[in-house]
Amino acid sequence: MRKRFYSLLQYIVFLGAGIFLIWWQLKSMTAAEKTTFYSSLSNANYWLMIPVVFMSILSHLSRSLRWKLLMEPLQYHPSTKNAFASTMVGYLANAAIPRLGEVLKCSLLAKYEKLKIDKLFGTILLERTFDMLCYLIFIGITVLLQIDLVGSYVADKLENIGQGSVIPFWAKLIVLVAGIGAAFAFLKWLLKKFPQNKVIIKVNNFISGMGAGFITIKNLKKRKLFLAHTLFIWAMYLFQIYLGFFALEGTGHLGIKAAFSVLSFATLAMILTPGGIGSFPIFVMETLLIYSIASPVGIAFGWLLWGANTAIVIVLGLLSLLFLPYINKNTHEVHSGHTG
Repeated sequence: MRKRFYSLLQYIVFLGAGIFLIWWQLKSMTAAEKTTFYSSLSNANYWLMIPVVFMSILSHLSRSLRWKLLMEPLQYHPSTKNAFASTMVGYLANAAIPRLGEVLKCSLLAKYEKLKIDKLFGTILLERTFDMLCYLIFIGITVLLQIDLVGSYVADKLENIGQGSVIPFWAKLIVLVAGIGAAFAFLKWLLKKFPQNKVIIKVNNFISGMGAGFITIKNLKKRKLFLAHTLFIWAMYLFQIYLGFFALEGTGHLGIKAAFSVLSFATLAMILTPGGIGSFPIFVMETLLIYSIASPVGIAFGWLLWGANTAIVIVLGLLSLLFLPYINKNTHEVHSGHTG
């Protein structure tokens, strides 16, 4: 009961933050800016959003196939339909509560494919670690492509971090790292001190399972295919933005370098609020200001892009949640027949 309450509370807080940001965006606009904003959306070429939607779906499918590659060293061979459906339900859950999706997608796949959930968590941990590395590389490429323009912008933002605070940013970073290290050390001590405790045994088994899933990269046979899927996923993200530029008159002149910048900075918004609600358009607007795009146009483009991707997640996520029991019905009947 308490766990459900905290989950609901977390959902309300994050969703409330997103709704507040939407309200704040509209309220802070002048009458002229609101006119520009609504005009940009009403005159958008929505036909161009069809290939954007198609690329988004392909990126989700590619991510599902890449996840399957990480499971192969564990001798797990789930069906593509279950991996894809579980992934989409995970995205849907993340739109409500950040990081809930990872738990849910593993739980669903483990349920329908009869797999061990702890090892699946390990593959997700590995996937997220690899994605973060790719993201950092992507930011580096973005800065190098336009060092004068974006480099100075990033430098200014970093200088502003921690301003107005008595404690410097580097000291906060050291405290954070030390805190994480202390937590891991304490957990390790508990595991050694009370090895026979039932809770400790469960925790230890779970950590071992995650570790087994995490080190699958060492035994990954199809590494080139794994990298190919990774490049394809990021390419789809990038070209969604680039093609989306042409849907609005105010952004149609922007090129691939601007798309790199939007993807680099707007990705952070997905961490702040569920599915980027409210924050995604703000990050897009702030990024496009670098290219002298008026803030109402930047907000409009952010909403257009966010709306298309969110609609895909909602529709495919709900359909996946609905059809997962149906597409696995025959499998369950076969298992029941064998056990009977």
